Amino acid sequence: MPVHKRTLQPGQRIRVLVVDDSVVIRRLVSHALEQDPLIEVVGAAANGVIGLQRVQQLNPDVITLDIEMPEMDGLEMLRHVRQTHSHVRTIMFSTMTERGAAVTLEALSLGANDYVTKASNEGSLDRSMVRLREDLLPRIKQFFQLAPASDGPVDVVTVPRNDRNLPKVPPRVVVIGVSTGGPNALSAILPALPASFPLPVLIVQHMPPMFTRLLGERLDSVCPLAVREASQGELVLGGNILIAPGDFHLRVAPNGAQVRVCLDQSAPQNSCRPAVDALFGSIAEVYGGAVIAVILTGMGQDGLRGARMLKTKGATVLAQDEASSVVWGMPGAIANAGLADNVLPLQQVVPEIIRRAARN
Repeated sequence: MPVHKRTLQPGQRIRVLVVDDSVVIRRLVSHALEQDPLIEVVGAAANGVIGLQRVQQLNPDVITLDIEMPEMDGLEMLRHVRQTHSHVRTIMFSTMTERGAAVTLEALSLGANDYVTKASNEGSLDRSMVRLREDLLPRIKQFFQLAPASDGPVDVVTVPRNDRNLPKVPPRVVVIGVSTGGPNALSAILPALPASFPLPVLIVQHMPPMFTRLLGERLDSVCPLAVREASQGELVLGGNILIAPGDFHLRVAPNGAQVRVCLDQSAPQNSCRPAVDALFGSIAEVYGGAVIAVILTGMGQDGLRGARMLKTKGATVLAQDEASSVVWGMPGAIANAGLADNVLPLQQVVPEIIRRAARN
């Protein structure tokens, strides 16, 4: 579900409700958030039953929501919140376990806006606090924007006119970069790729280890094409969809007349690993302009540098439009830089890919 940014007026703060059965976590999250001048923690709750009461009483802008809780767990509370307070942004707290990853993907499918993984073995309270602020604050703030000064200049962004001319070079590969809102976006469009689709599809979804494997399994169950997490050294073959593993950059390299997968744990790019820029840059080197690159919903600007490299090679670049994006950070950066051949609603992305792939 698209979530448009809410504008904060001068002096207004983001009201956050913290729901977690651990008193330690509740205090840690509250303390981390309250140090930011844009955020006000308006309350806390130890389970979903109390959490729903607090939502009614306090009308928060954002809920941080634990999954495993007594009396009413996070998934059940999420279902109620989506029915009665659909405007409230919800960020799930997940554990780095297989069950935690699976339940988090379920929460996203039920309408959770984003998630963070709980810090483990940080070694000290201070390090846990730093990690929590780094992970949680950007995810809360991505749904809000500050009102422009009333007497200041207003920036006008011109989105480039759609260019529906077909590329000169027949495409040989499709690459997709996506972040916040990605699992639902991918679930919405990838099943529309037919079993006869001839090109390989490589995807970078910002997610931690284990989450990407489970995402691949969920997508494989609903897609005509085979979907899986990419493995080191495997060949990039038509009719396959490969997802970058969490905590590994996905790149490609020539393998005789073919192309193979190269995974590495070099430094994060744009604070991300896997990074869209790492994949797009590698794809530009190996495939040149014979590429359809797609940037979907997500926070930040990962993919901008790589898309610029691809564009100089003559590749096609598509961006999801703002109205259908959960967060128009990544695709907005592409559109505002004038790199997009088309800026499209989510449901038009695959038809456009198929149309352009028909040149192959």
